[in-house]
Amino acid sequence: MSGFHEVLFPLDISLNAEGGPTRRTDIVTLASGREERNSPWAGSRRSYNAGYGVRSLADIETIVAFFEARHGRLYGFRFRDPFDHASVPPGAAAGTPPAASDQPIGTGDGETTVFQLTKRYASGGHAYVRPIAKPVAGSVLLAIDGAPTTAFSLDETTGNVTFDAAPAAGADIAAGFLFDTPVRFDTDSLRINLAAFAAGDIPSAPLIEVAP
Repeated sequence: MSGFHEVLFPLDISLNAEGGPTRRTDIVTLASGREERNSPWAGSRRSYNAGYGVRSLADIETIVAFFEARHGRLYGFRFRDPFDHASVPPGAAAGTPPAASDQPIGTGDGETTVFQLTKRYASGGHAYVRPIAKPVAGSVLLAIDGAPTTAFSLDETTGNVTFDAAPAAGADIAAGFLFDTPVRFDTDSLRINLAAFAAGDIPSAPLIEVAP
């Protein structure tokens, strides 16, 4: 990814950030009152306000330094979504670690060795499969037909895993992992008022997801 720094936004601030996924839907209302709906986006795009995680003047100084080092909106970086940063399925108890069986990522054909990490969001018989481009180093677990394997390498900058040998045709490939969301600042100016901060006002530090 061009214009991207492989650095993580400060964790202690991101854990109290606010935000989530956004979809874009174009809606046309017909004369009959019915609607035609279409989305120009294949996937969702996440946005956050990291200002909600600022609890001290030291946090403000940290964000300012991080903002300056990224040159405002110029360079992207990793962000740990406080609500969605693990492969574990919905309903899992808080703190449940990833397991190699968490997410299906493909089926072997006897030739392909490279597979993209993905996370599946399913409800009511429908699903959205999200590419995961920024896995956390050391967190990725893989299984072939339910059997854990360590015979692979990981590109932590793209989310591609490469097996030492191609999985057999028809083999189910699954993965478990922690991951970050690639984002950038959604502003070229930070406006922080110390008097307002002392009175309890939250400074704004908007972030927007960038395509991997």
